[in-house]
Amino acid sequence: MSPDTINLVQQSWAQVAAIAPQAAALFYQNLFTADPSLKPLFKGDMQAQGAKLMQMIGAAVGKLGDLDTLVPILQGLGRRHVAYGVQDAHYDTVGAALLLTLSQGLGEGFTPAVRAAWTEVYGVMAKVMKDAAKAG
Repeated sequence: MSPDTINLVQQSWAQVAAIAPQAAALFYQNLFTADPSLKPLFKGDMQAQGAKLMQMIGAAVGKLGDLDTLVPILQGLGRRHVAYGVQDAHYDTVGAALLLTLSQGLGEGFTPAVRAAWTEVYGVMAKVMKDAAKAG
């Protein structure tokens, strides 16, 4: 990931973080619309789940310049998600829901460059998580 990619993701995330509760609700709405079969994977309070999601994305985005710290965290997440029933194909659905949510939240600020940066960053994160899930 280039410094420009990291910068675009971090700057755009700062805007989304300002509306975190709404962004989280929108994300889950987009996710469950894309694949209603994922809804049973989420148990408990969805507001709390959304807060955790926003916190985790924020932490990951903040560590993009420090992959030595970020990669082990993502690997742990990938391994934990296996126990939740997450499969490889779900990562694509989550990625699409994330991009849609970012587009909705950022509006005109979701430029082609910002979309490309998020697509690259999410792709790297998802690969690390999927590889860790497979490795156990």
